[in-house]
Amino acid sequence: MPKMKTHKGAKGRLKVTARGKVLASRPGKRHLNWHKSGKAIRNKGKKFALAEGEARRIRDLLPYE
Repeated sequence: MPKMKTHKGAKGRLKVTARGKVLASRPGKRHLNWHKSGKAIRNKGKKFALAEGEARRIRDLLPYE
């Protein structure tokens, strides 16, 4: 049976922790930040864990992560 392929788009955007949680970056920090407060920009820099149902689907895309 051939190896499974990693989904490259998911690999760049998501990270699977050692305990199996899936972490993602918050959207809305890349551009158009001049009107956002510093607090909002800092908070968008933090990672967050996806819900379990979504995380299960993402783990199939990242078989070796």
